[in-house]
Amino acid sequence: MPESPGAEKQDKEKDHRDSKKNRGEANRVMKNSVSMDSSDQKKTRMKLKKFLIRRPTYQAVRDKGYIKDQVFGCSLSSLCQRESTSVPNFVKMCIDHVENTGLCVDGLYRVSGNLAVIQKLRFAVNHDEKVDLNDSKWEDIHVTTGALKMFFRELPEPLFTYGSFDDFVNAIKCSDYKQRLNSVKDLIKKLPKPNHDTMQVLFKHLRR
Repeated sequence: MPESPGAEKQDKEKDHRDSKKNRGEANRVMKNSVSMDSSDQKKTRMKLKKFLIRRPTYQAVRDKGYIKDQVFGCSLSSLCQRESTSVPNFVKMCIDHVENTGLCVDGLYRVSGNLAVIQKLRFAVNHDEKVDLNDSKWEDIHVTTGALKMFFRELPEPLFTYGSFDDFVNAIKCSDYKQRLNSVKDLIKKLPKPNHDTMQVLFKHLRR
């Protein structure tokens, strides 16, 4: 027997009520989920904030010896101050080694050394390992010259400081030779002592 129109209408109304009820429950679940997520996010932010507040400063960690200053990439003034010298020890070591063993080698400072070996030397120097450039693993003189060139490339500020760069450019542009020479000399004398002394040692070496 077909259902009466009244029964069909009741079924539709019931389905509508059930659907509305289900949507309401879904909305409540979503709101509770959002509320829980928001609460979890607040807790996470509070934990992170407490961690950052308690975290020791970089200087404190370095003072305790957990972080050591490296040689490559360090500012010239900081490195020289740490080593109590005006010319970095690594620079002097490389120059002495080249002058004692490599001045007769063709292509000095022009031929590239093995980059992998240069990186190994860089790593050893940065980690305070005792480096002997006479060791067979550094026997290629181009590794020493390559490491020295890398040291100067990685300086945060070049030997000719950024602050004096324009002055050096203007001095070099001077047409009178004597005036140009005197201007450059005066500017070099005004450089920080580590820059001045390192430049002096390097240029004396390159002249050989």
